[in-house]
Amino acid sequence: MEGVIHNYKRGPHRVTPNQMIVLVDSVSDKEAAAKLVGKKVVYNTGKKDIAGEVRAAHGNKGALRVLFETGMPGQAIGKAVSIQ
Repeated sequence: MEGVIHNYKRGPHRVTPNQMIVLVDSVSDKEAAAKLVGKKVVYNTGKKDIAGEVRAAHGNKGALRVLFETGMPGQAIGKAVSIQ
């Protein structure tokens, strides 16, 4: 399954640099996103793979909150990830 990194997890005063919001085309509601919790996510930088795990649904439209290893680059926003 493929997804796209949408943004960092953010709040009004803080950005969490190792958590990203991921959008998946085939997921359109919170219940379907909740079924993906615990799945592994991989982002390929070209040189190495950065692994992550789906931790929770984000919002009501099916976005996922993914906790990645430390070192996620800002250039990852808008790029594809694979969900296993």
